[in-house]
Amino acid sequence: MNNMISISSFFGVALSLFAYMIGLALQKKFKKGIFNPLLISILLVIAALLITGIDYRSYNVSASYLGYLLTPTTICLAIPLYRRLDQLKKNFWAIIGGITAGAVTSMGSVFLLCLAFGLDHTMYATLLPKSITTAIGMGISEEFGGVVTITVAVIILTGVLGNIICQAVCKLAGITDPVAKGIAIGSSSHAIGTTKAMEIGETEGAMSSLSIAVSGIITVLLASFFAGLI
Repeated sequence: MNNMISISSFFGVALSLFAYMIGLALQKKFKKGIFNPLLISILLVIAALLITGIDYRSYNVSASYLGYLLTPTTICLAIPLYRRLDQLKKNFWAIIGGITAGAVTSMGSVFLLCLAFGLDHTMYATLLPKSITTAIGMGISEEFGGVVTITVAVIILTGVLGNIICQAVCKLAGITDPVAKGIAIGSSSHAIGTTKAMEIGETEGAMSSLSIAVSGIITVLLASFFAGLI
C-alpha cells in the first residue's frame, strides 16, 4: 500500500482536499471557531493514515504538489493590501511600529517561556519562529539548530489557535480599530490567522496580509540576536 501511494501523484492531494472540504462544510454548518477547516482537515488526514496504515512519508510524497501553491497563494494576499494602500500611507509608522512590537513580543515570549520551563537551545530555536509564515520559519529553525518538522507543526498550531480565538481576544482587549485588529492577527498568527481577518473585513485582511511579510522580515533580522540568548 505504501509503495502504491508513494508513486501516486494524486492520493495525497485528493485526501488533503477532501478532508479540507469536510472541514469547510462543518464550519458552515456549526459556525464555531473550533471547527476550523485546517484543524479539521489535519485531524481527518491523521485518522485516515492511522486507519489505512499508510506512513506519513508516503503520504507526504504524493501530497507535495500542494506545496507549490503556497507561494502564489501568499502573493495573492497583496490584493486586499493594494486596495487599502491609502490607509497604509496614512498610518505607515504606526503600522510598522505595531508589527515590530508583535514580532519582538512573539520571540520574547518564547525566550521567557523556554527559561521558565528549562528548555535547551534546540527546542528554543524550534519554537522561536512560531508566529511567522512557514517558509521563513523553517529556514530560521534550520539555521539555528532547531527541529524543522516540529517548527512546522508549531507554526500551524499557532495559526489555527489564532484563527479560532482572535476575535475573542480583540474583544477582551478592547481592540476595535480595523487596522489594529489586522496587525494584531497577522503578526501573531500569520496566513492562517489572515484568513479569519479577511472574513472580519477587508481592512483587517489587508493589514494582516502586510503583517505576514513585515513580521517575517523583522524576525529574520532579529532572530540571530534572540537565538544567542539561550
